[in-house]
Amino acid sequence: MWKNYLKIAYRNLLKKKVYSFINIIGLGIGMACCVLIFMFVQDELSYDTYHEKGDRIFRVIHGAAQENVEPDLSTFWVWGNAPIGPALQLDFPEIEKVVQFSGRADILFTVGEETQQEDGVFFMDSTVFDVFSWELLEGDPKTALVAPFSVVLTESTARKYFGNEEALGKTMKGSEAAGRSNPGDYTVTGIMKDLPSNSHFKFNTLLSLSTFKQSRPDVFDAWGYVDTYTYFLVNDQFDKANFDARVPDFIERRNGDNGYGYTIAIEPLKNVYLRTDALRQPGDTGSLSNIYVFSIIGLFILAIAMINFMNLSTARSMERAKEVGIRKSIGADRRSLIFQFLGESLIIVVLAAVVGIILTTIAMPLMNDMTGKVFEISRIVNWQTIPAFLVIMLVIGLLAGSYPALVLSGFRPVMILKGINKSDARGVNFRKGLVVFQFSLSIALIAGTIIVYTQMSHLLDKDMGFDKEHMVVVDYNYDEQVNNVSSSLESELEKNPAILSVAFSRSVPGSHFPNAYTTLETLDGEMVGQAQPVFQVGLDFIDHYGLELVAGRSYSRDYPSDSTSALVINEAAARQYGYSNPADIIGKKFDQWGRAGEVIGVVKDFNYISLHNTVEALTLPFEAYASRYMSLKVTGEDLPATLSQIEGVWKQLAPHRPFIYSFLDEDFNKQYESDFRFRQIFTAFSVLAILIACLGLLGLATYTAEQRTKEIGIRKVLGANIGSIVGLLSKDFIKLVLIAIVIATPLAWYAMNKWLEGFAYQVSIHWWIFLVSGVLAVIVALVTISFQSVKAALMNPVNSLKSE
Repeated sequence: MWKNYLKIAYRNLLKKKVYSFINIIGLGIGMACCVLIFMFVQDELSYDTYHEKGDRIFRVIHGAAQENVEPDLSTFWVWGNAPIGPALQLDFPEIEKVVQFSGRADILFTVGEETQQEDGVFFMDSTVFDVFSWELLEGDPKTALVAPFSVVLTESTARKYFGNEEALGKTMKGSEAAGRSNPGDYTVTGIMKDLPSNSHFKFNTLLSLSTFKQSRPDVFDAWGYVDTYTYFLVNDQFDKANFDARVPDFIERRNGDNGYGYTIAIEPLKNVYLRTDALRQPGDTGSLSNIYVFSIIGLFILAIAMINFMNLSTARSMERAKEVGIRKSIGADRRSLIFQFLGESLIIVVLAAVVGIILTTIAMPLMNDMTGKVFEISRIVNWQTIPAFLVIMLVIGLLAGSYPALVLSGFRPVMILKGINKSDARGVNFRKGLVVFQFSLSIALIAGTIIVYTQMSHLLDKDMGFDKEHMVVVDYNYDEQVNNVSSSLESELEKNPAILSVAFSRSVPGSHFPNAYTTLETLDGEMVGQAQPVFQVGLDFIDHYGLELVAGRSYSRDYPSDSTSALVINEAAARQYGYSNPADIIGKKFDQWGRAGEVIGVVKDFNYISLHNTVEALTLPFEAYASRYMSLKVTGEDLPATLSQIEGVWKQLAPHRPFIYSFLDEDFNKQYESDFRFRQIFTAFSVLAILIACLGLLGLATYTAEQRTKEIGIRKVLGANIGSIVGLLSKDFIKLVLIAIVIATPLAWYAMNKWLEGFAYQVSIHWWIFLVSGVLAVIVALVTISFQSVKAALMNPVNSLKSE
């Protein structure tokens, strides 16, 4: 029996090659899309799961709280003070180990004659290998980071500096790490395996935290100094609710007189990548909403592919009606027919799965480029996952094949053999409903794609309030020798007509910046303290970046006291202290980081961070020798020659330091890297979903044309032309698409509004977006339907009338 079923299925596949091709390719594309999306989602959900003790690792986040008010954790920082770690371990016996590390540092390493700036460096506690499951290939994990000036390198970093030579025990000459360590010779005490890609930590070098402590011991006793991340390992009896309840007493006991409501909260390691709102992260974070979006798209694509299979199978039902009638008349029961048609469906699903795996393998490099990840087909298709895939194929085969099997097996043999075979209204309406569902989703995806592209264009085109075009930024990592010759660099470089201006600063828009606690005089004369970001800038920074002064003046060489007793702030900072009119804050007293004086100017708010956030209060104190960056505004003409000339001056005045440059606009737009990746992935899978939906429409158009073959023949005999017949066959489908537009518009508007909430500066969702989406859907539908409609209209009416 089964052999006979297989033989019939094989013959049907060969007999109707086009139908078979569309069925197999449609399902194959759907499966491939699902596998690719599943790989992305699985990778995102797997972050930090490789730590063996991961379920017992937590971290501290720092913030402020008011009495009897639930703290807003979205304002908390992961970056905080150092004393919190030892204090927690002393007061909470359920904490087994504490591991602390600095904010990300950059350091200049010299090995032999070669000097390189190493980015992504942490000063790390010696307990790190007791808490995190990072494999130390060489060295002792208990002692590797105990002694000052010890360094643990990842495999790739060790190869970069030492090639194939033994690195363990070698010496690396390290520069000063500004604010963290003095210059010194570091001993390589360990080689660790490169970090897994699914780690929210990103680093390539670990320096011993004792180096930091030896160089700056004051930092580790200062509750108000922010430069430390604190993670800890708890025992199996740990009760988070009990811990949270004891935190207020702990803070009161340890730091009760902090004056600004300082408090802490904790987050489990499993939440730090996807489920945290805290600021100042030590590494990358993902987006849970994006995972939901892609998961839904993946499920819809598979659903559309399965619906196509149903429509295309029922479209062929007339051709197989007599087969069913004959089988039933000679004794076949409905059950055996259902088994036969389900078996045929499963065969198609198996073939589609093979196609899906091939397409997945072909699309893998493109997926890697779009996501910035490295996927391998072996991670999904292996001996452990094969049973799961077989079950999934069985489920897809049963779901996709059940409706056609029930329809075909339900034909009445007497009516079929008499030539009477009418589809009941319920079946027709069901298939139309499926098409409406498919195109509702397609229209929503078209609208979503337009909105995503519009928002991304808005991010790039919006006036940020500062000049970022043709701005070259040289990073010299606070090098004191460079700061000492900054005036000479500026004067020498500005002799070049291709360089319009030069400025120095600790931060540039889009880069890291510290926060400062600033006491400032309010309207009623009271000195009030507030915290806000701070850009320490050189004399010419404000003019160089084209910041607009709305009150007062900028820093000037005519006022020598500006370097010690003057402060420029932005409008948001003026509002923070109660000044609605920026001019009213000019001349008011301030005190910040040991500097005291008067506010001399207010600049217009500018977006120094991404447009995901509103402009926050900002102070711009004049600090001539606290800079990290040299910014050069260039004409943009013959840029390679200009860069070569800049490098020549650099090597002349700062020969000890590598010339490391970038372009400000590119650096700033890196903040939107995940958004642009979202756009690419969203668009790619939206296009595929629309393509597969069109196959479904083609299936229903084919079915309808076959049902109306005799009608078309009669109309042609009576004089109907091709245009009228195409219009006749297309009219009903266009109605379905119009219904889909009505359904999709509010759903897409709601979904995209939720997505736009992630941006402080967002585009408006205009009515024309849905009009364009609907028009595009109608055009796509017409093109799809016309293929079958024209084919039917061109058929010889003699053959049409003979067909029934």
